[in-house]
Amino acid sequence: MVTVPYYRGWFDLNVYYGTVDDWIRHGGRIYDYLLPGTGYGFTYPPFAAVCMLPMLLVGHTGAVVGGVLLSAAASVLLLRGPLYELPLGRGGLVATACLFVMLEPVRDTFSLGQVNLLLMALVYADGGRGRFAGVGIGLATAFKLTPGIFIGYLLLTGRRRAAAVATGTALAATATGVLAAPSASWVFWTRALWDTHRVGALDYVSNQSLQGALARLGAGRPAWVLAVLAVLVLWAYRVRRATEAGDDEAGMALTGLAACLVSPVTWVHHLVWAVPALALLVRYGHRAVAAALYVVLCSSVVWLWRDDSSGVDGLLGGSTYVWICLGLLALWPQVPSRLPSPSCVRRPDEPGLEAAS
Repeated sequence: MVTVPYYRGWFDLNVYYGTVDDWIRHGGRIYDYLLPGTGYGFTYPPFAAVCMLPMLLVGHTGAVVGGVLLSAAASVLLLRGPLYELPLGRGGLVATACLFVMLEPVRDTFSLGQVNLLLMALVYADGGRGRFAGVGIGLATAFKLTPGIFIGYLLLTGRRRAAAVATGTALAATATGVLAAPSASWVFWTRALWDTHRVGALDYVSNQSLQGALARLGAGRPAWVLAVLAVLVLWAYRVRRATEAGDDEAGMALTGLAACLVSPVTWVHHLVWAVPALALLVRYGHRAVAAALYVVLCSSVVWLWRDDSSGVDGLLGGSTYVWICLGLLALWPQVPSRLPSPSCVRRPDEPGLEAAS
């Protein structure tokens, strides 16, 4: 576990740090910067770059240490949240944390210096129905657009006020980015956002979204659009069923699965959004299924097809995580008639943090 943060050399954090350093100290442009020796640059909205400015105050080493500590803190908050309210003592919590960090999406988030766990903590902080519900989702959406699907979740579940707060927060945060970097904002919203090749090849095996699976098959954009629409319809149906059963945690977990599927690019480390589904399977009593999926999500199995994802084996194995997310969304178990004891269930008005790349 101690070696996990070193595994991929904080590659993404190096991109973040290099971008803001070039922007502030050298007068560079946010979306022109490329990490030396690579073709990779900044892909998030300007608001995200503004949020990363404090890295310059602590230097690169400080940014690395801070990133690891922030992801660790987010992990603790997520693991202690209601989604993981299983009958665990202190030792059980430590064991769960060890299991959590060995999941490939989680360990890659740490070792790349990614922001996935921080955004999840923001989103799952909005699991309650308090006065500030929606703020976390709005901030996460402004930082990285994919969490915006959770605004749709709020609307589907009838939380119009929270959806309005999330939308307003996202717009206000985006406006902050526009004020701080107007030219970069123009570039992002008119050009960079629509250029999916900026983040890498869509058919690369690490892209475990519907778009990635279809790109590896050679299918075009129309097939992807139809697949996304079908998944969104299925997601809306599943969320409504979960809401009718009073299971907000399932609705959030299902939304995380849908986010992984419909995003044009879902790198393996983005699949932290699929993790809450495993926790809920345990809570529902489907421990064998959860254990099997856990082993697969720890295995890095998709990388066996890194060089060649053709053929039937490439179709199945090279998109393993896509099929897992799709299968969970389509075959989500009916909410048990007897939920866990009241001590393990959050009151509807009680905010909490729970786990969900």
